[in-house]
Amino acid sequence: MKTKSLFAALALVVLLGACSQKVPQLKKNNISKVVAAMTLEEKALLAVGAGMNKSADQANSEGGNGLLGLTDNIVPGCTGTLHGISRLGITPTVVSDGPAGLRISPTREGDDNTYYCTHFPIGTLLASTWNTELVEEVGKAIGNEVLEYGVDVHLAPALNIHRHPLCGRNFEYYSEDPVVAGKTAAAYVRGVQSNGVGSSVKHFAVNNQETNRMSTDARVSQRAIREIYLKGFEIVVKEAEPWTVMSSYNMLNGTYTSESEELLTEVLRDEWGFDGMVMTDWGGGSDAAAQMNAGNDLLMPGTQAQVDGIVDAVQSGELEEAVLDRNVTRILEMIVRTPRFKGYSFSNKPDLEAHAAITRQSATEGMVLLKNDDATLPFASEIRNVALLGSTSYDFSAGGTGSGNVNHAYVVSLTQGLENAGYVIDQRLKAEYETHIAEEKASNTPAVDDILGQVIAAMLAQPLPGQIELSASRLAALAKANDIALITLGRSSGEFADRLSSDFSLSADERSLIERTCAAFHAAGKKVVVVLNVGGVIETASWKDLPDAILLAWQAGQEGGNSVTDVLSGTVSPSGKLPMTFPLNLTGIASSANFPSEVGADLSLMMGAKGSGERKDIDYTFYEEDIYVGYRYFDSFGVDVSYPFGYGLSYTSFEYENPGISSSGDTYLVSVDVKNVGSVAGKEAVQLYVAAPSCGSLNKPAKELKAFAKTAELAPGESQTVVLSVKASDLASFDESLSAWVTDEGEYSFLLAASSRDIRATLTAEVPAWSLQVGAVLAPQAPIDRLTPPEGR
Repeated sequence: MKTKSLFAALALVVLLGACSQKVPQLKKNNISKVVAAMTLEEKALLAVGAGMNKSADQANSEGGNGLLGLTDNIVPGCTGTLHGISRLGITPTVVSDGPAGLRISPTREGDDNTYYCTHFPIGTLLASTWNTELVEEVGKAIGNEVLEYGVDVHLAPALNIHRHPLCGRNFEYYSEDPVVAGKTAAAYVRGVQSNGVGSSVKHFAVNNQETNRMSTDARVSQRAIREIYLKGFEIVVKEAEPWTVMSSYNMLNGTYTSESEELLTEVLRDEWGFDGMVMTDWGGGSDAAAQMNAGNDLLMPGTQAQVDGIVDAVQSGELEEAVLDRNVTRILEMIVRTPRFKGYSFSNKPDLEAHAAITRQSATEGMVLLKNDDATLPFASEIRNVALLGSTSYDFSAGGTGSGNVNHAYVVSLTQGLENAGYVIDQRLKAEYETHIAEEKASNTPAVDDILGQVIAAMLAQPLPGQIELSASRLAALAKANDIALITLGRSSGEFADRLSSDFSLSADERSLIERTCAAFHAAGKKVVVVLNVGGVIETASWKDLPDAILLAWQAGQEGGNSVTDVLSGTVSPSGKLPMTFPLNLTGIASSANFPSEVGADLSLMMGAKGSGERKDIDYTFYEEDIYVGYRYFDSFGVDVSYPFGYGLSYTSFEYENPGISSSGDTYLVSVDVKNVGSVAGKEAVQLYVAAPSCGSLNKPAKELKAFAKTAELAPGESQTVVLSVKASDLASFDESLSAWVTDEGEYSFLLAASSRDIRATLTAEVPAWSLQVGAVLAPQAPIDRLTPPEGR
C-alpha cells in the first residue's frame, strides 16, 4: 500500500507540474500571461503582418493588386492579415480597405457564389452632406459587410486635409477644415464599430500629396500641425475611440511618422488618451526597431526581413524587449475584440439590397447644387426627352482608384438612372458615344510589359474618354428634338500620383461642348444643365455663366445614376454644401507655391525611391501657407473665389430666426430657428463660425468653423431649433512659444451662417482666458517662411 501511495503521490506531482507548465490560451483577461509565454520570435512575428501570399503576377492576372498585400488564405482579396499563433490560442486577424466600402475579391475559384460589396459614395461626398447621423448610418452598413464577410478591421476612414485641390486622394478625404473632417470621420467610425469590428483611421499624419508619398518630408510649423493637420484626428480619437490608427508614409519634419515617438506616443497616446493599436501603411517606414520604439505596434503587410530585424534589435539591445512586449500587448488587446477571435460565424451574405438604398440616399444628400438660374432644376413636369451629352454621361464613375476602390456588382449609369425615372434618352446619340468610348478606352490602355508596372497602372486613374465633336446642325437638331440638354463632365484620380494642373481646368473640347451646346439650346429657348462627376475640385469660374444649372454630383457610388436623377427630377431637394472652397484658379491658392502640380505619374516616385533630397515639393514640401488653408486663407486675405466653403443651393429657401447665445461654465450654446420659407421640403446645414478678438496674442483667421448641424427635412413653413455647442477650449490657438493651447480673454463673435460668406446672424460673448500646456514636439528642423496675415489679424 505504501508503494501504491508513493506512486500516486509522484503521479500527482507530475500532473501538477504539467498543469503549471501548460501554455496559456489567449483570453481577454490573461494577455500578460500570454505575452510572458511567447518566445522572442513569436513576439516579432505578431508585430509584423503575415505578408503577401499572392505574387504580383498572380494578383494582376486576377484583376487584383499584389502591391497592396492581397492575401487569399482566409478572406480572398483582403488587404492583409496578422499571424495566428495556435500554440497560444491567438487567432489570425483580417484587415481590408477601404473608405468607400469593403474591398475583397468578388469571385473565388471553384465557387459559384459572389462576394460583391456595396460601393458607397466617396468621402468628399459624405462630408458634403454635413450630416453626421447619415454618415454614421453609412458606417453601420459598411461595418455590417465587414462583419459578414469575415473581416475584423476596416482600413478607413481617411481624413487627411484637402491642403490643395490636386492631391490625388482628396476623393477619399473629407475637407479642407479639420472640424468637418474630424466630425465626419468620428461618425463613420462609430457606425462601423457598432458592428463589433474595428476601424483604422488614416493616414496619421500630414499625408497631403501622393507625389513621392513614401519618402517626401512635410515641413510644417508646430502651430499648423496642431491646429490644421492633427485636429481632425484628435476629434475622432476622442469622440469615436477607433480600434486602430494607421501611420502615414511620409516624413514629418525630418522623421517618418511611423518612426516618430513624439507623434505616436507623446501626442496620440499621452495627450489624447488613445489606447488602441497603431499600424503602418503598407510598406511604410524604413527601420523596424525605430518603429517599435516609436509606438508603431504593427508593421504591414509584413516581411521576413522585418521579423528578423526586430529579433536582432532585441538581441543587440537596440530594442528593449519590454518595448516589444508593450506593442504585442496592444496587438493582443485588439485581437481579443475581433469577431474571428470570438468565434463569430459570418454569413458571407450581408443585405446588399438594403445597403444600396442607403447608398442612394446618402449620395443625394451630398450632391451640391452650384447654380440654378430661373428654377431650371428640378426638371419641369413637361420635360421628358433629354439630350445627354459628354462622354462621362455614358461612362459614369462610382469612385476613385486604388485602395479607395470597391469591387461592386454594378454601377447605375446616368442613362439608366434617367430611363428608370421615365425620361427618354436620344438613342442615336447614346450609340455614338458608346462606340466612341470603347474606341478611346482601347487606345488609352497602357502598354506595360513589366508585371509591377501593370499592377501600378491598374491602380492609377486612367485617362477618361475625350469628347465627340458635334456639328452645329446636329446640335440644332438635338435642341429641336429634345426638351433639355444635360452635359456631364468627369474627372478621376487615385493613389500614387497627384492630379496635374491641366486636370483642374476644362479641356478645349469640354469648353467647346458647353459653349456650343448652350448656344444651340438657348437659341431654341431651351435650357442646359451641367453635371460634374468628379472626385475633387475643378475650375468653374470661367464657364459657370454659360449653363443654366450646375449640379456637383461628385462620385456617388454604385447607385450614382439613380441618385443624380433623384435630384434632377425633384424627388429629393439638394442639401449638400461644399466642404472645401472652389477657387477662381490654381495660382490664387496659397499652397500652390508649394505643391507638385506638374509631376504626374512617375514610377520611381511611386515606389518610394529616395532622390537627392533636394527636389522641392518632391523630396520635401514646405507648408508655407501655415494655418491659412482653404477658406481660412481666402476669407482672411480677401481673395475672390468661385464658390465659397459651405456653399450649396436648394430647391427651397430657409430663414434663420431668433438667434441666441448662452453660457454654462466653459460651454457656449448658440441656438437659431431655421424655417423653410420655400414651397418644397428640404434640409439645411447650419454652420457656426467664430471670430476671435484682433487684440489676441496670436494672429488669427478671419473666422473658423467650430460647429455645424443638419436639420431634419422641413416641410414648407416648418421650422426647427438648432443648438450648437462650443467650449472655450475649442477657441484656442497653439502658441509655439509657450507650447500651449491658448484662448485669449475677450469678446468673440459667433457667426451663424449658410456658408463662410453668407453670415445670417452675429452674436457676441465674453470668453475668459484658458490654456493647456502640452509637449514641445514635432518642431521643424529649419525655419519656415510662413505666410504673413493681413494687419490686425
